[in-house]
Amino acid sequence: MATLHRPAPSHRTYLPYAPHLPRVTLPRTRPGRRTPPGPALARDLALPLGAVAAALLVAALMLTGESAHAAVALAVFALLTSAVSVPARPVVVPVVALVSWLFYDGFVLHQRSELAFQPQDRTGLLVLLLAGITGAGCAAAVRAVRRHLAR
Repeated sequence: MATLHRPAPSHRTYLPYAPHLPRVTLPRTRPGRRTPPGPALARDLALPLGAVAAALLVAALMLTGESAHAAVALAVFALLTSAVSVPARPVVVPVVALVSWLFYDGFVLHQRSELAFQPQDRTGLLVLLLAGITGAGCAAAVRAVRRHLAR
């Protein structure tokens, strides 16, 4: 048969009483303040969020029923790539541009999720890489100016 007893409170650590030993008191700790997530979270999530945004953009273009004009779709993908590259780490920017190009080339240009490397595909890759580098460069310049003004 089990014996039921009252559980010890959660904020106190159990210390057995020994009359021959000095009593030890443990310092009480306060829970730390919760801080909102900083810009590091946006830097770390830039690639997955960019991939999801590119997939949603492709889905929106496919729902229109007609194939979008390639230049307009490339401009929209370039804007998306530069927007995602702003908070991204500089090392991740080429990967963001590559993921954006994969969606653009596979679903907008060839429409059957086939990748090719014809001249228009290379042009699209170059435009998206330049858009990513431009977005990351502008964000780095803004951060440098803020750091300079803070001194």
